[in-house]
Amino acid sequence: MHLVTFDPFRTLGCTDVHYIKPAQLMNHVAEIDAADVVLFPDYADVNLLCHAMGKRIFPSLSSYQLGFDKIEMTRAFQLRFPQHVPVTLMLPNEPRYQARVLESLDFPFVAKLPRSSKGEGVFLINAEHDWHHYCSKTTMLYVQEKLDIHRDLRIVWIGDRVVYTYWRVAAPGAFHNNLAHGGTIDLNNIPEAALTLVRDMATRFGIDYAGFDIAMVGEHPYIFEFNRLFGLEGLNQARINTGEIIQKYLQRREGE
Repeated sequence: MHLVTFDPFRTLGCTDVHYIKPAQLMNHVAEIDAADVVLFPDYADVNLLCHAMGKRIFPSLSSYQLGFDKIEMTRAFQLRFPQHVPVTLMLPNEPRYQARVLESLDFPFVAKLPRSSKGEGVFLINAEHDWHHYCSKTTMLYVQEKLDIHRDLRIVWIGDRVVYTYWRVAAPGAFHNNLAHGGTIDLNNIPEAALTLVRDMATRFGIDYAGFDIAMVGEHPYIFEFNRLFGLEGLNQARINTGEIIQKYLQRREGE
């Protein structure tokens, strides 16, 4: 199997793979045409690769399309897994809708920018001045109830299976659980209900590369989001070679 990658770091461990700088796509048409699968293209090049060049890509097209925007992603969750979505409002950033949010949710609640990762763009709204600060930073309002948790699960899905799972535990007094914000890893007592939810979601939506963020309230899992380009720190600490996992999955998928 001949592979082309636009991200050499996420494909370390793959064999017979040729790296192309994302900005150089137009200069490497022949190599791309010859590839069996194109790995980790920029979002801006996905339509060119899939529709103009007829290439198979990894991650999948649905991983790109649903993973690009929290609003589209959450709507998909609400459509097929509504019982696993925290109370969420997604509205235009207009004064009447800002007021509606304050009428609908009690402090504290959580507000997010529709396109962000690593905990960036996630705000804890404790009072009206926090709310106005958030509103000044976004064109769309994306707000959720605050669940009573101090940790959440990162469940890494590659290909057609869960490859790693860990709790992200917030530092004392911190709001964010993300490792990038000082969260720590706990590998104990991973709930099967969360793993089942991720398997069902990934299979339903055709997701083949994502880090799913799941909260547990009692025995019930809630989905926050999935990240197509999730952080690799936890996997690196566990010495998991994602490139090998990706290649074995592609070989199974392509029937080799």
